[in-house]
Formats: sequence, C-alpha cells, structure tokens
Amino acid sequence: MKTNSWRWAAIVAVPAIILWAYFPMIADMAERWADDPQYSHGYFVPLFAVVLLCLRRKDFRQVETAPSWWGMGLLSVALGLWLAGMVFFFTWFAAISLLFCLAGLAVVLGGWTALRWSWPSIVFLAFMVPLPYRVQNGLGGGLQRIATVASTYALQTLGTSAVREGNIILVNDARIGVVEACSGLGMLVTFFALATAVALLLRTSEWWLRTALVVSAIPVAIVANVIRITATGLLYGAGQDRLAQVLFHDVAGWLMMPLAVAMLLAEVHVLRRLVVTTDREGDKPHFFDLPTPTPSSGRSSTRLNARPVGEPSSSASAGGSI
Repeated sequence: MKTNSWRWAAIVAVPAIILWAYFPMIADMAERWADDPQYSHGYFVPLFAVVLLCLRRKDFRQVETAPSWWGMGLLSVALGLWLAGMVFFFTWFAAISLLFCLAGLAVVLGGWTALRWSWPSIVFLAFMVPLPYRVQNGLGGGLQRIATVASTYALQTLGTSAVREGNIILVNDARIGVVEACSGLGMLVTFFALATAVALLLRTSEWWLRTALVVSAIPVAIVANVIRITATGLLYGAGQDRLAQVLFHDVAGWLMMPLAVAMLLAEVHVLRRLVVTTDREGDKPHFFDLPTPTPSSGRSSTRLNARPVGEPSSSASAGGSI
C-alpha cells in the first residue's frame, strides 16, 4: 500500500513539475496559436491527445505496468535538447524536448507498456510546435508557386482569362496576390494534424493505410488551396469583386476544413475497397469503439463445411463407400 501511495504521489507531482518548467514555452506557443492563422489548430492538439488517451484506456487496463529506470535515458535526451535550445537560441529544440520528456516520464512511471499506450498522443503533440523559421519560409515559397501555377491553369481551363505574373494572378482588371499567408502552408500543417488524427483513430493492422492517410495531407492541402484561389478567380471574372474578397479572406478558411474532412473520409472509403483483406476482426479498418460487422452464421457454417472437390462427406464415409 505504501509503494502505491508513493507511486501515485509521483504521478501527480512529476507532471506538475514538468508543467511548471515548460510553462513559459507553452505560453509562447499559445500566443503564436492566437496570433498566427497558420497555427490556429494548436489549441486542438492537446485536447485530441487527451481524447486519444481516453479512447485507448481499454488497452492500458488489459496489461500490467512496471516502472523502469530506462526512462531516465529519454529524460536525459529531453534535457540535452532543452539546453541546446536555450544556449543556441533555437527554441524549436527546446519545445520538441517536451515530447521526449513526456515519453521518459511514461517509461519511468509505467514502463515500456505505458509508453506503448501513450506514444500516439505524445507524437501527436508535435503538431502544436511551430515550425522553425527557415523551414517555414522554404515550404511557404514552394507552396506559393505551386498554388499560383495550378490555380492559373484551372482558371484557364474553366474559360476564365487568367495570366500569371510571379505569385500574382491577373483576372480581368483584378490582381489576386498569392502571398505567403495564402500559400497553403497553414492548410498543410492543419491537414497533416487532421490526417494523423484520422489515422490514429483508425484501428487496422494495415500499416500502409495509416501511412497513406498521413501522406495524403500534402495533396489534400494543395488541392483545397487551389480550389479556394480558383473559386475566387471565377468570382472576379464574373464581376463579383466584393463577394470574391469575402470568400478569399474570410469564408474560405472555414470551408476548407469540412472539405478536407470529406476528402479524407472518401479516401478511407476508397482504400478499404481497393485491397482485399481477411475476415479477421483485427484486419478490418474501423474507428475506436465503433461496432464492426460480423459474418452471418450461415456464411460461417458454409466455411466450416467446405471441403475439396471429390472428398467424401462425413455421412458418406460413415455409411461406407459405394
């Protein structure tokens, strides 16, 4: 009883100490979530991580946990990253060290079993950390060019007079500037988080299905951004300048997320039917806590009674051969 009391005290005290140590950094990230539209999904990330832990609670209850000092190695890595970030003023290292710290804490308190239970939530927390400045600029520039070229081609294909000048699309007398904020980087990061969330919620033994969902965040983000810019260009071409401005800056940001969800669900629907899987329950892709169809009794009996052609049935063998 005394050992359990100390263990529960550690479970409460150690996370509190870590929260206190990382609180200034978490506050800075929260300020970035509030000010930068590209990382407005940051508030959703910790909440989903907690929900994912709750959804996996059945897996945690079915196994025994044992504290392990091997977690101190992960905590040492976290400390090294944190010090590197503070010394070299590279805050991304310091922020990402929180993930290693949580992983080490899970091993110390519950062993490798606790880490296997919690690692999806810990990895998902990486989406709340803003990208390094150089990485963000590099990705933003490439996405700007792709969005501008693809949107211009789409407008021309749809019969609208559109000309590209750098990252600007000329439609009649209107100039649609695909600036850094409209490059689609925010959509890319958000859709990566969304696709990863869908992949983690999907219970299947097919690893390629999860990987395909996560990787598909790239084309989904690009297509969604091209649709937004193309729709804006069509409105400018129809003389609806005021409506085009509202769509481009305000409404489109809210419409792209449902569009991305619909595209991901459609992808799951298609991928589940492209590959033939066995009838074992673990091989059927489904979401947490959702019932899965089971084969009917008639179908099961047919399988059990199946035999190769030419093999005598049990009744015939019992009565003797002819």
